[in-house]
Amino acid sequence: MIAQWNDSQPIYWQLKERTIAMILEGTLTEGDALPSVRTVASDFQLNPITVSKSYQTLVDEGLVEKRRGLGMFVCTGAQQKLVDSERQKFLNDEWPAMVNRIRNLGLDVEELLQSAVEKEDQS
Repeated sequence: MIAQWNDSQPIYWQLKERTIAMILEGTLTEGDALPSVRTVASDFQLNPITVSKSYQTLVDEGLVEKRRGLGMFVCTGAQQKLVDSERQKFLNDEWPAMVNRIRNLGLDVEELLQSAVEKEDQS
């Protein structure tokens, strides 16, 4: 399997973000082993140093732990830590911009909520 990488961010960062997404989605859960550096490097045709750098970043962020001789494992509480972090990021960075856009468009909160409910009912 060959992944599509974009040029806007370093590959190690993109790999880290994919791993974070897998933890948030529940594809990787607490205690799960991450694929080995060699496996990921081979599967995605990456330099093993790139994969190691990505995994080390996850260790530094307290999301993954190294177990000597066993590999890398998702830490207990990693998903909740990520959810809390993503919520905070949304509230601090994304939500204020959305509120401004809502105001600029003259949208009503009730109208937005009703629209969301209607769309949810359709699916």
